[in-house]
Amino acid sequence: METPESSQIQFDEALYNKVTEGKATILFPTSNEVFYNPVQQFNRDMSIAAIKTWSEIYAEERRKKAEKKKANRGKDIMGFKAGKSTLGEDTSEEFTVLEALSATGLRSIRYAKEIPNVKYVVANDLEPDAVDAIKRNIKFNQLSEDKVRPNLGDACSVMYEHRDPSKRYDVIDLDPYGSAIPFIDGAVQAVSDGGLLCVTCTDLAVLASNSYTETCFYKYGGMPVKAEYSHEMALRLVLNSLQASAARYKRQIVPLMSCSIDFYVRLFVRVFTSPAEVKKYASKTSMVYHCTGCKSFQTQPLGKITIDGNSTKYGPMTGPAVNGLCEHCGSKHHVGGPFWGANIHDKEFVTRLLKNIQESKDDYNTHPRMMGMASVISEELDDPFYYTLSGLTGTLHCISPSLLSVCSALLNKGYRVSVSHACQGSLKTNAPNDIIWDVMRSWVEKHPVKNISENSPAFKILSKKPSFDADFTQHPDATPGSRKIKLVRFQQNPTKNWGPKARHKRKR
Repeated sequence: METPESSQIQFDEALYNKVTEGKATILFPTSNEVFYNPVQQFNRDMSIAAIKTWSEIYAEERRKKAEKKKANRGKDIMGFKAGKSTLGEDTSEEFTVLEALSATGLRSIRYAKEIPNVKYVVANDLEPDAVDAIKRNIKFNQLSEDKVRPNLGDACSVMYEHRDPSKRYDVIDLDPYGSAIPFIDGAVQAVSDGGLLCVTCTDLAVLASNSYTETCFYKYGGMPVKAEYSHEMALRLVLNSLQASAARYKRQIVPLMSCSIDFYVRLFVRVFTSPAEVKKYASKTSMVYHCTGCKSFQTQPLGKITIDGNSTKYGPMTGPAVNGLCEHCGSKHHVGGPFWGANIHDKEFVTRLLKNIQESKDDYNTHPRMMGMASVISEELDDPFYYTLSGLTGTLHCISPSLLSVCSALLNKGYRVSVSHACQGSLKTNAPNDIIWDVMRSWVEKHPVKNISENSPAFKILSKKPSFDADFTQHPDATPGSRKIKLVRFQQNPTKNWGPKARHKRKR
């Protein structure tokens, strides 16, 4: 339900601390009735840049669609033109935003003040004291409640009430304490066609480890594995949950950018209504077989698509993709997934995002960090998962080569490589496992290892000769552009004792 006008609210500024972020200043109660976490400023800065970039693309698409319809209607029909009639097409660049879990209203106020063409933002919260804070901050920031609309209500109910295509929001932002899963079903229905869904999940202890596999499975419908790539696995598990919910309503997700940040994941995905694309869901869903010994992995899609002329058939993939025991070290496999196996970033979107960030240096306090992360993401390969240099050398108990050397060896062999934004020292490549181990065998031949147990994965891997002599000569593409210009590519802990703040408690 809509709340009364903020002009009716009186407040004593002496009772509040002022917190300025971007173009917004909020009154933060000394009683901590709703919390503020400065570490999340990066989340909000990146969200503003992402929504700006999406809105440009969205406006371009709407203009092209309107122009196409205008051209079609303007053709001569029966000797006269129909193009003069009112088209009724919405060519406005304005768009609406729902922040479903608003707390202080800081994010909503920043969106209203810093993002062009925002028609209005609905700042919703379930707690009356949070809505009071939203109204205070709207008034303090000299905004109207027509621009930022405080709303007291259950987030799921608000979204379910806007499932009708004529009532949908263009952008829905979910930034809960913990998992966003309870809100996903409503969100994928309430976002407009081609709209943007922004999702945060802070429960990485569930998503990025194998300590709570049962919890991860019943929440996200997927099983994590204990692996170096656990943070990318977390992103892909959440994406698969989004698509599983959207598919029920014949809608598909298109990931624009998927970020592993500090103690949470942040995803930006578009949602479209497309029954034809939903049929491809199984082919975009994968499982992973992860070796418990040498940490090799093999992914496999659940479905396949066969195209024969004008005929398209959908069916199950043949398998399994691995033997009962690892072919490299003889250890058992753990099975992880299902997870989102397709692209987790849209390179064209990330390129435009980077340009917007570069042109708005003074608008973001976390600008260096934004540039670093977005640049690494723009260079990241689409192939699922990655190795780490420490993991490879730890398996073989050998001295470590430089990441540059290993990347060069794979590039010189004709494969592609990159790092992942989710982990420093990571190695993403389209090279198969046997090629990676042959590169490491070649390295160990030049730097021998002593006293290896015969029962260890290292002994079994090194007992086989490499099929080729790896060339560790530095390749020109081994040094990515983000490293050449010395960006802060991987982030240090943002503050002392950083992490999610304590959950807000209701007043008694």
